[in-house]
Amino acid sequence: MNETPSPTTATPSNKSALLIVFFVVVVDLLGFGIVLPLLPVTGNEYAKALFPEMEAASRERVSGPIIGLLMASFSLMQFVFAPIWGRVSDRIGRRPVLVVGLVGSVLFYGLFGYAAGISPQENAVFALSLLFLARIGAGIAGATISTAQAVIADSTAPEKRKHGMALIGAAFGIAFTFGPLLGALALYLVQNERLAMSYTGYIASGLSFVALILAATILPETRKADAPGTQRKWFDVGALKLVVATSAIAPVVLTFFLATLGFGAFETTLAMLIRDALEIPKKYTYWFFAYTGFVLMIAQGLIYRRLAKRVSEVTFMVSGIVMMAAGVIGLAGVSYLAYARVDLPGVRLSLMLVAMATAVVGFAFLTPSAQALISRRAPAEKQGEVLGFNQSASAMARILGPIFGLSLYKLTSSHMLPFLFGSLLLLAMLPLIPRIRRGEG
Repeated sequence: MNETPSPTTATPSNKSALLIVFFVVVVDLLGFGIVLPLLPVTGNEYAKALFPEMEAASRERVSGPIIGLLMASFSLMQFVFAPIWGRVSDRIGRRPVLVVGLVGSVLFYGLFGYAAGISPQENAVFALSLLFLARIGAGIAGATISTAQAVIADSTAPEKRKHGMALIGAAFGIAFTFGPLLGALALYLVQNERLAMSYTGYIASGLSFVALILAATILPETRKADAPGTQRKWFDVGALKLVVATSAIAPVVLTFFLATLGFGAFETTLAMLIRDALEIPKKYTYWFFAYTGFVLMIAQGLIYRRLAKRVSEVTFMVSGIVMMAAGVIGLAGVSYLAYARVDLPGVRLSLMLVAMATAVVGFAFLTPSAQALISRRAPAEKQGEVLGFNQSASAMARILGPIFGLSLYKLTSSHMLPFLFGSLLLLAMLPLIPRIRRGEG
């Protein structure tokens, strides 16, 4: 199948819509970035309250699944609802879907703040139940990110699509730079991890409210009311059938899934690698997450957009795969140096920072390119639906990535397995490139 120009090809870029949706995504994701680094610290506290007679080592093993499920519940809801929101936005428009999602973010982040403020010693079961409800609700509300991508697809010509998709990546970078820093500031001021998480929940709710006001008042509707396909059923498996049956789209979605799978494992094991290989106190972990977000922001917001005029999506994808693999192998090297007790001053830290930056830049090159190709090759009337399916695949990868990443990390004392496996997984994507380049079976 060849790339089919959409009816938006002749439409000039809607810069006002792009700018507004960028700020909406930044503010909404900033709330997510604030909460995420603090979320894992609560597991042992709730496990201690739920199982007071259990030994510390056993309680640590119990707390892992609790936090794992709490984090996975968010991604699971995104997996289910991203294609649904995308399909609904194809029917009723992008703006109302984004507004509804932001209303949900305001409510559920507020609930998260309230639940985190309940002392586990008072009622651990009730508090934990509310936390799960808050994360599930926030996952449903946050699944509208595919609708934001559809706004970009509506507002850009195909040849400019990768520039627009890079905006979403830059928004992620900003959120994951300043979100952890705000979380660290809250922890520094409060000196209590659970209360800091409560306050950041309320901050996230407030930021989502700001995004809601922007979307409700000044975000234009980009979906054309007379576009074909708007009278289809709201719920269908059409996106899945279209992706699987379209040889120009299927390998791109698979590549995006595998890349996100590897990156999900990288994110999950990063905190443990910092602890085990660098022996850095937990309170400084925030700076590494902020560093990751900063590199992502610069790579997609500045480097990628400048190169996009001269470099094709497929070339970006190849470069991204190779750089991600090289970065992950570098992390394996950090693990080996720690295991071999190589204590040369600054060697582990320097290699860690270079490897992280290389992997993140690779991810920054790959993801907007894949999203742009998927958008360009999807029918104009199914933009939201197909992008929603791709976001759903990404959410599933973020569920599976931590599972295999954490499992492999703990299998050996060297902790090298997840990084070696991740690099092999990434390099295994290279044979898909000729099919992606041809856009045929």
